[in-house]
Amino acid sequence: MALLQDKVALVTGAGAGIGRATALAMAAEGALVACADIDAAAAQRIATDIAGNTKRAIAIEADCGDLAQIDAMVSRTVAEFGRLDIIVNNAGVTRFSTIMDLTEADWDRIHRVNAKGVFFCLQRAAREMIGQGGGCIINIASIAGRGHPGASNAAYAASKGAIIALTGKAAHELGPHNINVNAICPGFTRTELAKRNAVGRASARGITVEQLHAEQEATIPIRRANTPEDIAAMAVFLASPGARNITGQAYNVDGGLVQS
Repeated sequence: MALLQDKVALVTGAGAGIGRATALAMAAEGALVACADIDAAAAQRIATDIAGNTKRAIAIEADCGDLAQIDAMVSRTVAEFGRLDIIVNNAGVTRFSTIMDLTEADWDRIHRVNAKGVFFCLQRAAREMIGQGGGCIINIASIAGRGHPGASNAAYAASKGAIIALTGKAAHELGPHNINVNAICPGFTRTELAKRNAVGRASARGITVEQLHAEQEATIPIRRANTPEDIAAMAVFLASPGARNITGQAYNVDGGLVQS
């Protein structure tokens, strides 16, 4: 039997990158998937790719920095599929910036989605999971939250550190309700968002994106960056029965770049 057979999974930021890969991977393991994204067309594309004629995926337009939209997103998932077993809090934003160039608007935009959004998605999902007897919450953090100096900016690093701290506290409080809460901390990952940031980084240094990528990969012990599928594979494992006694953890998926 597939690892996630007939489980209901909600993936935020499912329209591209890690979210898209995770939605596809969970569907491949038998899950029914609610694909949420602020870009309605992107959400619909991934849902269509998954669903085919099986009706095992839906698209939801949602801004994960807005509490009313978070509530509607979870409510729609439960209305369509009857329950919520897994949520992957993946939606996030950033931009490349030095610490002295960050603005209040940057801080508010980044924390609105990456910290506030993850918290309230977690809380809303937990309300459903408590009532049904359990569930699995997976938060996408980053090695930026571990203090890795390669973060796109300091506000982003702070937001991802917040996710790591939240994961531990939430696991402690939600454990008695049979809810597992874990985080994944990706290292360098070749996503659309990372590519846009790479353009800014490379331009600031007067090098090509290809040169930048080569430099990054030279620092990774295993000598390769992540693909989105690498992160998706960890998410599938953490949602699977094999991880039933794992909670409150934040796992680096970074090729050995960060050792703690």
